[in-house]
Amino acid sequence: MPEDDDLSPEEQFRQMLQRLLAGQLDPEQVAQLSAMGVDPSQLAQAMQQMQSAFATGDGGIDWEQAKRQALHIANQSDLGVAAGARADLDSAFALATLWLSEATTIPEPSEKPRAITRGAWVEATLPVWQSLAEPVAASVADALTATLAEEAPDDMQSMIANAGRMLRGVGGSLFAAQLGQVVGRLSTEVVSGGDVGIPLMPAGQAVILPQNFADFGAGLEIPEDQLALSVATRELAHARLFRHARWLQLDVTTQVAEYARGIHVDTSALEDIAERFDPSHPEELTRLLSSGELLPEPTPQQTAALARLETVLALIEGWVDVVTADATSRLPEAGRVAEVVRRRRAVGGPAEKALASLVGLELRPRRLREAAAMWRAVTDAVGIPARDALWDYPDLMPTAEDIDDPAGLISRLLSRASGEAPAPDAMDEALAQLLAEETTDPDDGPDAEGPTPV
Repeated sequence: MPEDDDLSPEEQFRQMLQRLLAGQLDPEQVAQLSAMGVDPSQLAQAMQQMQSAFATGDGGIDWEQAKRQALHIANQSDLGVAAGARADLDSAFALATLWLSEATTIPEPSEKPRAITRGAWVEATLPVWQSLAEPVAASVADALTATLAEEAPDDMQSMIANAGRMLRGVGGSLFAAQLGQVVGRLSTEVVSGGDVGIPLMPAGQAVILPQNFADFGAGLEIPEDQLALSVATRELAHARLFRHARWLQLDVTTQVAEYARGIHVDTSALEDIAERFDPSHPEELTRLLSSGELLPEPTPQQTAALARLETVLALIEGWVDVVTADATSRLPEAGRVAEVVRRRRAVGGPAEKALASLVGLELRPRRLREAAAMWRAVTDAVGIPARDALWDYPDLMPTAEDIDDPAGLISRLLSRASGEAPAPDAMDEALAQLLAEETTDPDDGPDAEGPTPV
């Protein structure tokens, strides 16, 4: 075994950290840490959460750590899906399917709706959360590495420079751990697959989390069968829309990615904490990550991307609102359920707020009521088939201006119906087909399993 003096600075640094974590530092190494004002025992405790980064040292972000953290939280209180709850939801889905066929011309997807556990929701949706968080995690990791290098003593600069990839992994691991906690807590709040507003589940897959559904209904004094029918109808409407407009899933995720790519960490905040950082108390860095203080104000490009995203989310939720209202018109408490859902979506739960702080993005449709009013006006003016045809091609989808002025949109639709306005040409159809192919898994079908890559 080579002596320490024969090792590169990076290997010496790695070896010291590994020995520290294992409690195997020799007296000379303990003295080196003490001379730096660091209590070795406290440092060892603080760095346990970074062990995966030290083990690999490849500079990558350990997303498996985020998955383990999320599943740990989800499974702690996951009671599974009782046979009775599954049967009740299956019945609700079956009746909701019939009612939806009267309220929309968008066809029923081939995928069978399911009741799933919190852990299954984490497994299915984590790849999407990872794609949202990855640009921010990389920015945090890079900024942390640069800041630590600037604040380190001169005699450690060469060591830190050689261990830069590993330090980057430490920053990424801290972020991944935070993301895992947020997604784990979110799994205890969401009621269905479309609850957050963005396409988390494979297109066409409708799901409800029975345990969370029970928590959602507690205290509302609404009959459980009516609540189940309302929630099932809303979830199936989401699934129908994303299955039919396959380009829509790509459009939403692309806009989210555009926003995320523009995020940069506020290095001045990191520098401030680095000056007073106590290795025995890493919770300050964790607090900064979860509070959103490391993320500066959005750039003009991000603000524009966010406005486009909010418009799309509002259009989706507004359409779902109108279709669900029409499909559940037989239910005496349908209006109350709809208002509860709207308020819940407008405010967001604790975990959704934590996610917004972590990735700098709120996934709430701020103009939901205005968008729903637009869709209602369009439905009354031109009918259900013409309304739903607006989801056939990307360039037919209403805009923010249409939400402000539904009369203008209705006028264009009436003109098109009478032959006064041009219909989509062959190029539009070819573009729509290309987008559909890009979002379609070649193995996709009734028997396909697992989430569709985003």
